[in-house]
Amino acid sequence: MDIWYRLLIYVHVISVIVSIGPFFILLPIAKKLRMGHMQVDGYLETFRFVVRLAKHSGHVLVGTGILLVVSGPWTWSTPWIVMTLVILFCSLFFLARAFSPTLQKFNQEGQNRRVLAEKLTRSIWIYIILLLAMLWFMVGKPDLW
Repeated sequence: MDIWYRLLIYVHVISVIVSIGPFFILLPIAKKLRMGHMQVDGYLETFRFVVRLAKHSGHVLVGTGILLVVSGPWTWSTPWIVMTLVILFCSLFFLARAFSPTLQKFNQEGQNRRVLAEKLTRSIWIYIILLLAMLWFMVGKPDLW
């Protein structure tokens, strides 16, 4: 295996870690938001940072994934690649709608922060499950059809 291909795999794996890992940190932060802590702005900024980090590491993830398919032994019609792409597109739409609109509502008058925090917690778990499903397809490489 060529050194550049191995380097691509390494960068691809690092971008997966950076995409998934920070979302686990958001779970206790969402709990603090639900409890009504006064330091809301700092917690919200952490959420925004993690979402931005996930988006940017997702760009690296997709870029290296494309390069790995083009230069590797896999084709675009390989079942685990097709399923990963399907989940990827679903997660992109979900990420775009799940966090930013809810985070913006925290600063609006009359919003129930407890409900918003519960919505964020639910969104975190859904996004983690989507990312872990993609990870399973990439690592397990199941032969579905």
